[in-house]
Amino acid sequence: MMGTTTEQAWEAFHVPLYQFIRRRVTDDTTAEDLLQDVFLKIHQHGNSLKDARRLESWIYQITRNLIIDYYRSHRQPMTSLETGEALDLLEDLPDDDIVSELLPCVRAMVLSLPDQDRQALILTEYQGLTQKELGERLGLSFSGAKSRVQRAREKLKQELLACCHFELDRRGHILDYQPRCECCEESSCGDESCRRDDG
Repeated sequence: MMGTTTEQAWEAFHVPLYQFIRRRVTDDTTAEDLLQDVFLKIHQHGNSLKDARRLESWIYQITRNLIIDYYRSHRQPMTSLETGEALDLLEDLPDDDIVSELLPCVRAMVLSLPDQDRQALILTEYQGLTQKELGERLGLSFSGAKSRVQRAREKLKQELLACCHFELDRRGHILDYQPRCECCEESSCGDESCRRDDG
């Protein structure tokens, strides 16, 4: 593992990894068991990591895979974003490395939205305006501003669903995602070849 021992990995990652796992399972005992499994995998397969800069991403991928295996082996409910309850992707994405991977894609999709939708998301999600402040800025009623933001979020969600398949745990956290096409795998989801033809 490029000069990093399992003990060093434990010291650096066991607390955030436990928190990451605990948010995705129902009880402390399961989280502790999965954490031990993660570090067993790290110990067993550490020599397969050739680039130390990818250590954290590699460890979190092991963790996500073990959580997915847990849900499948225990027949715990795990749902697809497409068939599950609609997820507000802008508010409910957890702040882990999956989000870091998706952010360039999401940003490109926001920039590709129609002008009104793009403006609504940039002002609220990136610049921090409330929906009331958005309405005041654009001369809209509160309900009009709220409707515009909701419409823009829905369009963005549909773009993401066209690009990627998401697997969620029972609390709606993203466990994993799979790009649907080559342009998504290259993190260029704003590419026209990847987007649905809306007519």
